[in-house]
Formats: sequence, structure tokens, C-alpha cells
Amino acid sequence: MATRVLIADDQDLVRAGLRMILDAEDTIDVVAEAKNGREAVEQAHLFHPDVVLMDIRMPELDGLAATRLLLETPGTTARVLILTTFDLDEYVYEALRAGASGFLLKDTPPEQLIAGIAVIARGEALLAPSITRRVVEEFARKPRARPGDQAALEQLTPRELEVLRLIARGLSNTEIAGTLFVSETTVKTHVAHILMKLELRDRVQAVVLAYESGLVEPGAAE
Repeated sequence: MATRVLIADDQDLVRAGLRMILDAEDTIDVVAEAKNGREAVEQAHLFHPDVVLMDIRMPELDGLAATRLLLETPGTTARVLILTTFDLDEYVYEALRAGASGFLLKDTPPEQLIAGIAVIARGEALLAPSITRRVVEEFARKPRARPGDQAALEQLTPRELEVLRLIARGLSNTEIAGTLFVSETTVKTHVAHILMKLELRDRVQAVVLAYESGLVEPGAAE
């Protein structure tokens, strides 16, 4: 079954370019377009996309507010992939806090965009690129712990806390398995338990919580 995608960007040429790239893929079905954040939310409710490609800077309602509004809607299953022009953009970090599953630069090669959509559609997160970690660290230097963060972390076992720290450093499941000398299947089980206990959507949200709660300090050693 093809991945249903909604493209939200205020520039006509950008939307047309993205649609041209995605329409060439049999595994992707562009179900709608939106030229501002408010329209993106409305179109998402109408067409139920699997992935929303969300620009940050849009009129009427920016991508940040649209992401928050969309993902706070009960029953929403869409995942948001942020598209941005700048790699160090404070709005990107805020979008991750709002529930976005990752982000890509607008000049990302087509094959990486397609691969990124597939990753998001599988329920994973675009966390591996080093740029994502730089953004999270840059804007998490002053932790803004949310109420209940510490209490939530207390639900985790020592091993789960260890796995969470490694996730926050940007390690993949394979890398975590190698670091802890356990199987990748065991790591996947730990990750699933962490997300379930902390009531998080994906790994990106786990990273944000790890930084904001102070479990991991920005700039921590690899």
C-alpha cells in the first residue's frame, strides 16, 4: 500500500517540485497540498495522510503551530516531517517538541527525501543525521523540564535509562546493541518499553525528553 503524503509549503514552485519527485514513486501517493499551516491541518483532517511534509515558515499559521495543532487532535495518525531551509533553526527544535518525527533540509537529494518519508511512515524517526542532534543540543542548553518528566523517568529500569541515554546521543539500535553487548532484538524491546512507559510517539520525542529533563547534557561525550 502506498504511503499517503500531504505537502504543505507556501511556495508554489516548491510544492510543484516536491510533487514531481514524489509522483514518480509507486510507493508514494500525494493526496493533497496546502499553502499555509491552517490549510495543512484542514487537509490532513480531510485526507488522512500517513506523512505530512511541513514547511516551517508559512502564512496564517506557521509549520510549528500547525504541527502542534494537528498532532494534538485526538485520533490523528499522521506523522510530521519538517522541511526547512536552514540546518540550525530554532523552530525545528520547537517542532520536535511539538511532536514532529524528524526533519530534512529542502535541498536534500530526492532519494533521501523518499527514504525519509519511508522511515517516518514506518513509525520510526529521522534521528540519525548528525544535524538533528546539533539542533536538539543547540536549543536544549537551558533545560525546560516539563511537569512529570522526572516522575516518568523513575518508571524506567536502570538498563532502560542507559538505552535512553544512548538514543539521545544519536545511536542507532545496532550501535546501541554493540555498545551494550546485547542483541538488536533486545534493544528494540527496551526502546519499545521506554516509549510506552513515557507515552512518547517516537525516538525523537525520547531525545527531547532526555535533554530537557537533564538526563543527558548537551555536548555529552560520544
